[in-house]
Amino acid sequence: MMTTLIPDKLFFKIGEVADLAGVEQHVLRYWEDELDALKPTKNKVGQRLYQKKDVVLILEIKRLLYEEKFTIAGAKNKLKKFKKKGTQLDFSYDRESFLEWKREIKNELESILKTLENTKD
Repeated sequence: MMTTLIPDKLFFKIGEVADLAGVEQHVLRYWEDELDALKPTKNKVGQRLYQKKDVVLILEIKRLLYEEKFTIAGAKNKLKKFKKKGTQLDFSYDRESFLEWKREIKNELESILKTLENTKD
């Protein structure tokens, strides 16, 4: 099994996720319809925005369906059982990672602010 390297981004568009997972976009939309666990957020214009956890879930769904040969119903049940097992919260805290994440968020927000200020002119 090959491990997919997921870029460190806040959000991914459907095309990026399709490329990462090696499936077509319509497959992702079908999985969304069939699997309750997969619900990406949508922006104001209805464009899907996947978070890193969604991408990890999609890779797991693909593994269940393509490698382990589960049906959609079987994968759905497996994901429910998997979710129930992971009920304990992970309180591990990596200060360096948090500070890096905080810097990235700040830079992104400053960039958005500059863009908005430039569009006022």
